Formats: sequence, structure tokens, C-alpha cells
Amino acid sequence: MKTFAFLSWALALPAMAAEPAASVGSSGMGAQMTKLLLGLLLVIGLIFALAWALRRMQQLNPRSNQAIKLISTQALGPRERLVLVQVGSEQVLVGLSAGRITPLHVLKEPVHLPDAEPANPEFAQRLMELLGRDQKDKP
Repeated sequence: MKTFAFLSWALALPAMAAEPAASVGSSGMGAQMTKLLLGLLLVIGLIFALAWALRRMQQLNPRSNQAIKLISTQALGPRERLVLVQVGSEQVLVGLSAGRITPLHVLKEPVHLPDAEPANPEFAQRLMELLGRDQKDKP
């Protein structure tokens, strides 16, 4: 509740600080730009603060202890996909389309996916070489 009160106050601040356009002279233009920039920086800072707080709240509730786990997904089209879901010890292949979820098959033997392979060290080395050349080419 405190966050919403702060948010409404922060959003109302630039509106309270605005002056009528008719009373702004050449000397007041700099002050108006300063107020505008400060209001913009305040809103951008508020966005980053809320994103940080949201990330912190998501870390407090770990999802690893859930009974339903997404094993794999494969897009079939722009709105259709296959999803392999594990519920307890069973794995279910589910078809997702616009507005419809259809169980397709319950697997008798669970699918075990190999762990992700590490990135190729040659690729990383080549990328660093290219980035190094790019920095040297700039004056």
C-alpha cells in the first residue's frame, strides 16, 4: 500500500510543478526545462526501482518446489506449440493453440534431456579477436 501511495505522489509531482505556458518568459524557460528533466529522471528512477523490487520479490518465492515443471517446448507455428510437462512422476505432452489446451499423450517412460552443452571456446576466442580489432580500428 505504501508503494501505491508513493507512486501516486511521484506521478502527481510533475503536474504540480508545471507552470502555465503564458507566464513563462525567456528566463523561466531554463527553470521549466530543469523541472521537466527532474520529473523525467524521477519517473525513470521509479521504473527501475519497481523493477528491482519485483525481481527481489520473485527471488523470495522460489519456483523449484512446484509439482508441475516445464520440461521442453517446441513452436509449431505463430500460435501453436507442443509442451512437455512433468506432473509428479508423469510426463504429459500437451498441445497449445489459440484458446485451447489439449493433452496429446501421457509418456510411459520419462524423457531425460541432456544438460545444455557449454559454449564453444573457439567461438568465444574468435569473438574476442573481432571485438579487439574493432576497438583498434576506431580513432
